[in-house]
Amino acid sequence: MSQEIAVVGSPEFTTGFRLAGVRTFANVDEHRKSDELDDAVASLLDGDDVGIIVMHQDDMVHLSRDVRKRVETSVEPAVVTLGGEAGSGGLRDQIKRAIGIDLMEDN
Repeated sequence: MSQEIAVVGSPEFTTGFRLAGVRTFANVDEHRKSDELDDAVASLLDGDDVGIIVMHQDDMVHLSRDVRKRVETSVEPAVVTLGGEAGSGGLRDQIKRAIGIDLMEDN
């Protein structure tokens, strides 16, 4: 089971994670975002050492259809998106998809 956390996105987005100790990251140039983001995310999805990939929700629109589908269906590594218009259910849905149960379910 992979234990590394990776973060991908603009330097402004990745800096806080790097300061918190995340060692695996990919900074993406704003002017070449579509190409660089696709390559960075695909590389992290194919790697064996990353268990969680963190990226900004707004960057999802810059991914190609194939990479976006891989991100949306990936269980390991789990892809967590933050910020943007995801709403409060976004992270809950991602956790539910990753582990298969709803930890917040009202019973």
